[in-house]
Amino acid sequence: MVTYDIERYLNIRSAYGASVGPDGQRLSFLMDTTGVPQIWTLEEPRRWPEQHTFYEERITFASWSPERPELIFGMDEGGNERAQLFRLETETGAVENLTAMPDAKHRWGGWSHDGERFAFASNRRDEAVFDVYVQERTETGEAAELVHEGDGWLTVGGFSPDDSRLLVSKAYSNADQDLYTLDLESGEFRHLTPHEGDVRHQSPSWAPDGDGLYLVTDRESDTLELAYLDLDSLEFERVAGGRWNVDGIALETDTGRFVYSRNVEGYTELTVGEFDATDPTSFETFPDPDLPGDVAGGVSFGPDGASFACTITGDRLNANVVVVETETGETTRWTSAPTAGIPSETFRRSELVHVESFGVDGRRPSARGTQSESHAGLEVPGFFTLPAEYEAGQTPVVVDIHGGPESQRRPSFSSVKQYFVGRGYAYFEPNVRGSSGYGAEYKSLDDVEKRMDSVADIAACVDWLAEHDAVDPDRIACMGGSYGGFMVLASLTEYPELWAAGVDIVGIANFVTFLENTGDWRRSLREAEYGSLAEDREFLESISPINNIDSLAAPLFVLHGENDPRVPVGEAEQIAEKAREQGVPVRTLIFDDEGHGFSKLENRIEAYSAIAAFLDEHV
Repeated sequence: MVTYDIERYLNIRSAYGASVGPDGQRLSFLMDTTGVPQIWTLEEPRRWPEQHTFYEERITFASWSPERPELIFGMDEGGNERAQLFRLETETGAVENLTAMPDAKHRWGGWSHDGERFAFASNRRDEAVFDVYVQERTETGEAAELVHEGDGWLTVGGFSPDDSRLLVSKAYSNADQDLYTLDLESGEFRHLTPHEGDVRHQSPSWAPDGDGLYLVTDRESDTLELAYLDLDSLEFERVAGGRWNVDGIALETDTGRFVYSRNVEGYTELTVGEFDATDPTSFETFPDPDLPGDVAGGVSFGPDGASFACTITGDRLNANVVVVETETGETTRWTSAPTAGIPSETFRRSELVHVESFGVDGRRPSARGTQSESHAGLEVPGFFTLPAEYEAGQTPVVVDIHGGPESQRRPSFSSVKQYFVGRGYAYFEPNVRGSSGYGAEYKSLDDVEKRMDSVADIAACVDWLAEHDAVDPDRIACMGGSYGGFMVLASLTEYPELWAAGVDIVGIANFVTFLENTGDWRRSLREAEYGSLAEDREFLESISPINNIDSLAAPLFVLHGENDPRVPVGEAEQIAEKAREQGVPVRTLIFDDEGHGFSKLENRIEAYSAIAAFLDEHV
């Protein structure tokens, strides 16, 4: 069987982030052919695309004007997440920096329907909060009009159909948001969603008549449901829901045509339809599109809602863009992101499994943190991938832990996973308690004092792996990024006997120093999840891996970006120093032109080549 090195796998490309042009004939998307995502366009499916940007930094999004052959896109520098907004004229190639304030973050809020203005949120006035701005498409820099001074994390959700109002979301945590409308003439900032406790109000879209909103919320359910909010009465009506989360809705406001997605244990199910013009909660459905892959998202409607573009991916399908005819469901793949010459049939499909945690054999894994007795026997879902050929009891395993923590591992394409599986490793991707996608209760089971319960779930997963016929229980390694990096460090220090090695990528080593040094705009959101410095410092210190380093036994590899605004590089530096004092093998790799993760191809190649060599040596 032919094998390929890690560089080959990392040269597998992704095409995603589609936006349909104002004439409906041209599609823009992001693709990383040059090593970082840039803007490309197509006028016909599966043709050679045209590249429009040529930067060494990543493009984070691109959105067509509704009226002109121009796009607005975002780009930061060195991974610092202080994105600036730029306007690209596609006919001439001219690019203009619209914001030109490199010390501030700018978060896209959408075009006005006439294409003359755009909105965004920015912390240019106060680094810790976001204000709302509206700017003419030809203006630059300080010309933007400050239309509302915020007092927290604000996100603009788009102009109303008549362009007189903006939809604004205010986040208190990832599990708690409020919605507001902002009248651009009077300045009235109207609160739409008063509530008690944590309630999610997400993916809001204006109804075609501007008299209501569609959104997903868990106000009345453990899972996210699609609801309609009447802006006159402020009453909610359920539109669709059930056992699984509705991830979000995309709506074409001229026609009322929509696509909403349901997350069924990580797999996407799309519903396509059209709302009744006289009854906002009644709709007609169209045939389900026959999408390749297992995960879909990023819907962009064309003019009049006749078709929509979306990104599709799967275990055996790298990210690509398809276009779906709304009424028929007929699906055409438009992009051909290359697989670096690696046959797609060699990519392995994962198996969805469920691991029982707490009480699998009458005991709970021991750990320093406080654990809850009330969820004995909780099932932890995960995706397990075996190599094509293996010897029973001889297969090493990489346990790859997602970040977030309110995130979810789904059966989407991973070149890193396919590389390790091609090298003879098994790959396990758990969705421990605290993961999203399984309801509000499951997502809250790791909050603050229950933090270490999720680490115990990792131990239960390793117990499950150790009993698998294919697995060598002495050759299991853990790897994770961001919060997943904390999970790696916590797993290594709480359950040192389970691991052959660990790889911490931009992870949290010390919750106290992390919260003290993270970006000012993020601190309150993170304290809502992890606990506050004022009230929970002692507990945060007790669960920080840096303070439990004396039990570390496995070799450790620590990787980070110098410009990381979320988890500052000091987290990597301090854990590596303490680990070395323990006498275990430690390697570090810091990139001076990266932030929270590695976006540049040459850095990804260096990082994962080093990770592969490290795991080959120690596992």
